Amino acid sequence: MKNSMMRMDWGGWKKERTIPSLPEVHRSLPVPAKGSWFRKLLAFVGPGYLVAVGYMDPGNWATDIAGGSTFGYPLLFVILLSNLMAILLQTLAGKLGIVCGRDLAQACRDHYSRPVSLFLWVLCELAIAACDLAELLGTAIALQLLFHIPLLIGILLTAVDIILILLLQNKGFRYIESIVVSFMVVIFLCFVVELALAHPTLHEIAKGFVPSSQIITNPDMLYIAIGILGATVMPHNLYLHSSIVQTRAVPHTKDGKKAAIRFATLDTTAALFFALFINAAILILSAASFHSFGMVVNDISKAYQLLSPILGTSAASILFGVALLASGQNSTLTGTLAGQIVMEGFLDLRLKPWLRRLITRLIAIMPAAIMTALYGAQGAMDLLVLSQVILSLQLPFAIVPLIKFTGDKSKMGNFANPRWLQILAWLVAVIIIAFNLVLLVQIFYS
Repeated sequence: MKNSMMRMDWGGWKKERTIPSLPEVHRSLPVPAKGSWFRKLLAFVGPGYLVAVGYMDPGNWATDIAGGSTFGYPLLFVILLSNLMAILLQTLAGKLGIVCGRDLAQACRDHYSRPVSLFLWVLCELAIAACDLAELLGTAIALQLLFHIPLLIGILLTAVDIILILLLQNKGFRYIESIVVSFMVVIFLCFVVELALAHPTLHEIAKGFVPSSQIITNPDMLYIAIGILGATVMPHNLYLHSSIVQTRAVPHTKDGKKAAIRFATLDTTAALFFALFINAAILILSAASFHSFGMVVNDISKAYQLLSPILGTSAASILFGVALLASGQNSTLTGTLAGQIVMEGFLDLRLKPWLRRLITRLIAIMPAAIMTALYGAQGAMDLLVLSQVILSLQLPFAIVPLIKFTGDKSKMGNFANPRWLQILAWLVAVIIIAFNLVLLVQIFYS
């Protein structure tokens, strides 16, 4: 009888959760029981912005610049569609963490067999390595552009950011959130000025948000579109979000969880629309500055060098470099947390934060350093775009379990996805998987 009651308490899970996700900050931030609606909302603001960082990392810059300079504004629709998909999926990830008290990695380890769980872990580690690759290349390129540090040395220097991560983690989770939001404000202000200097055509921008058949029929455009999808809807963010929402001390009641889901959804939606502006701004800047002059730019460094003469002020290039550096540093913070969550969740293996970060960095540094040494800046840029395609190919292996878990009444109880939401979520999954199948055919038969 006792064992039966314990199983009921597990809520449809095979095993009891022994250690919470990110135990050092789990339920460390209080949620006011009384007060205004706005005060309660402020208590939940933060996780959405940490997630949004992944949607504006240097990998996005590579695909957005390439898409804008090559094709103009049509790929703005892909950015919008990707963002709407991201809002839906991140909301489900947040709900999983709030209701079940497990992150997505812990949920996979409990639900699937050991071999399947290990397979999913390896795929997720590859995705995080690809993401980390984009972060370090973006940071290294920014250091080269702003301070003339050789690209190869800049790549090697990015390994020392482990110290910064450790210092921030010791300060508390709110401190990390504040730093991330501050960097995001810097990026936002830089692009507001850039767009003011570029004078893009509002009619063309509005037209770009309307779907176009050429996105599918043009193989080159489709390749960039899938890269944008991979750079926007990022698999490791689903693991990250399902964990960091648990930093709030939400009451273990139906009403408490319901309110937490509502506030977390608002936080996520606002943050990802902020990311939508940044992504769209990068593509619009590229289209207005390069495509309108018949210039195809596939290199972040080249974009930096051309902005000043095209826009008529050196401030254009400087602001571009500052925003890129802020983007790379921001992504480093969230990438560290995601790596910790994935390893601890799938393997129940806990390493020192500095060791986990060092392992991830070395995996990313080796291919970046080799490609840069052999092929220079263009090799690094090609690797940056390829990393986003790798992220896109890994997406289904994170999305399918997430939709499955959040639609399971035995695990979610009354919070399980209603039928309309479950259908919409599976439709998003099918679209993403279909895009990836087209990409695979294109790669192997081109």
